[in-house]
Amino acid sequence: MIAIVFPGQGAQKAGMGKSLAERFPMCRQAFEEADAALGESLSGLCFEDPEDRLLLTENAQPAILAMSVAVWRLVEAEGVQPAFAAGHSLGEYSAHVAAGTISFADALRTVRRRGRYMQDAVPVGTGAMAAILGLDAVAVGRACEEAAAEVPGEVVTPANLNAPGQVVIAGHAAAVTRAGDRAKAAGAKRAIPLAVSAPFHCPLMQPAEERLAPELRALWTADPRIPVVANVDAEPKRDAASAIEALIRQVSSPVRWEDVVRRLLAEGVQTFVELGPGSVLAGLIRKIDRHVTVVSVEDEEGLERLKAERRRQKAEGRRLKAEG
Repeated sequence: MIAIVFPGQGAQKAGMGKSLAERFPMCRQAFEEADAALGESLSGLCFEDPEDRLLLTENAQPAILAMSVAVWRLVEAEGVQPAFAAGHSLGEYSAHVAAGTISFADALRTVRRRGRYMQDAVPVGTGAMAAILGLDAVAVGRACEEAAAEVPGEVVTPANLNAPGQVVIAGHAAAVTRAGDRAKAAGAKRAIPLAVSAPFHCPLMQPAEERLAPELRALWTADPRIPVVANVDAEPKRDAASAIEALIRQVSSPVRWEDVVRRLLAEGVQTFVELGPGSVLAGLIRKIDRHVTVVSVEDEEGLERLKAERRRQKAEGRRLKAEG
């Protein structure tokens, strides 16, 4: 059983999608559709990244979405038929485009505004995020609670529960520093400040969630063709209404990526195909379960690896059938 998974913000990089657009007409068309939906050259931003504009949240989010959908169309044309989809934070929108819940154009326009709203929710310099390595999620949560209690009104909470021993925290900058110190005192190997423009997936994002909610609810939607396992509760969303509500809650809630992967495993998924820039999710999935098959596709080389893996699995299936 196959699940397709899509990366979130931070996966962007200059030049992404350029070789695919030059080689495959369907990928080029995806970027052309993105340019038309946004009324500007998102493709140029992806292919060339002038003046590091790709780092800006409001640009990074639609750019990663466009790249991910272009790769999905290529993989779908190869006959890949996933049983489930999921995405890390922003990647959940890519998953819903692939599942047919929301249109590509609507998703692009929505995530651009999502990026702006998240950036506007907290003044620059007020918030921060940090990766806590080598400490379990319960202990990280305790460190956050203790750090927040030190200064009334300050917030710090787990934001991304990515894999065993890898939890990202977010909140007020000083509280994040205190929580990092407490986590290290509790046995964490490292507390690494992240170069982000805002403290995502924490209660400070509530203003962004409130701005985005009516826009998401107003979109034309359809029930997903394949279930999309949501970040907020690791539950497969099989109808449009619950899918949209999960996307709304996602803005200020933690990304429960480890739970998402474990739910997919429990559903019988044995192969994960990561679609979009980079291979961050492949690394996280292997930390969660080193026995599963993960293939990352962001270029022709990745596509060839996926084809080879599918041939191997078909041959193995024939062998087992013959022996059975």
